[in-house]
Amino acid sequence: MGRVTRRAFTATALSALAVTGYAATATGRPRRAADARGRSTATEMRGMWLATVDNRDWPSRTGLSAARQQDELTALLDVAVRRRLNTVMFQVRPTADALWPSPYEPWSRYLTGTQGKDPGWDPLGTAVREAHARGLELHAWFNPYRIALHADPSRLAASHPAREHPDWVVPYGGRLYYNPGLPAVRAFVRQAMLDAVRGYPVDGVHFDDYFYPYPVAGLPFDDDDAYARHGGGFASRAAWRRDNVDRLVRETAEAVRRIRPGAQFGISPFGVWRNASTDPRGSDTRAGVQTYDDLYADTRTWVEEGWIDYVVPQLYWNIGFAAADYATLVSWWAGTARGSRTKLYVGEALYKAGDPAQGAAWRDPDELSRHLTLAAGYPEARGHVFFAGKEVAADPAGAMARVVAGHYRQPADPPR
Repeated sequence: MGRVTRRAFTATALSALAVTGYAATATGRPRRAADARGRSTATEMRGMWLATVDNRDWPSRTGLSAARQQDELTALLDVAVRRRLNTVMFQVRPTADALWPSPYEPWSRYLTGTQGKDPGWDPLGTAVREAHARGLELHAWFNPYRIALHADPSRLAASHPAREHPDWVVPYGGRLYYNPGLPAVRAFVRQAMLDAVRGYPVDGVHFDDYFYPYPVAGLPFDDDDAYARHGGGFASRAAWRRDNVDRLVRETAEAVRRIRPGAQFGISPFGVWRNASTDPRGSDTRAGVQTYDDLYADTRTWVEEGWIDYVVPQLYWNIGFAAADYATLVSWWAGTARGSRTKLYVGEALYKAGDPAQGAAWRDPDELSRHLTLAAGYPEARGHVFFAGKEVAADPAGAMARVVAGHYRQPADPPR
């Protein structure tokens, strides 16, 4: 797959767009002209991940008062509005816990410092209400299988389901995970997540890239017993694991559509499905991780079969990066989404901008703007989501400000 360049609109194409009520932006992306009242009717995803795991973006630390936590949360929503974003992916189940009063799982320790301790308010309910008041969509972001960033079950809340069902738990790489190969686990995590979908008018349900854990060299994921009990009829353990993940995706999608029609269900996978050297259908990359083989997530099938409403591959590399060129991957994902009902948004590594540890390309504050210009050449690429909220707010390298000035001059609604 060759290097991708931006496609230019011809004069004839621009004329056709004008006739049909569209105009072209400075980036070349077609966009609807203003309606009769002068309001923009543009549609593209302009999203921001708001991570709560390990207090990454919010709250800034554990133990803050409820008022201070709310102030920090609404300040981040205000930032999203100022940056002309339209959607926030709010992480509400970071480690088999909850940022709402869940009957299934304990309150997250990232709120108070103590897992299971009531913070005195409802973060998810407040986030939905305050986002909608600002004209933002709110997608509830869940991590299905991660239990803890440590490997000591005794540190979990006494009532934690992982302590009540130790047979559900697999320690791996210094962390704790639920075993995706157990039907009881899949049923439970789906039930726990869907409680939020039933209780709150969320605009979407969002998974990130963690299904089976990222592999640790020389360390097997111990699901021998589950495979012995449930893996019959599969050609290999890998095929069985992929089927386990496929089942979670399909069953969650069906439940979301049943419980809250109109809510979107999307997933943000690691950006490489398979390298072409592994599978000719894969991308011309040399990534060290392939979701199909290492995380047992067949992301290509989910998109092509339309199981999910949108996909946000994490294309966290610069244009020209040898092992995983951003341009190559945008082209590959656009081709994968072409003809599917699944909408393609591109996950952007705002957190790398200006970081000297990330290489020369990321020290250029225009790198991200070039990403949006390049993606504008693909009609399948219907927007971008930025990681993450802290950098959207602080913007230490000025990269986000350049994106807004060059690409987000007018408001836009998210695609539906």
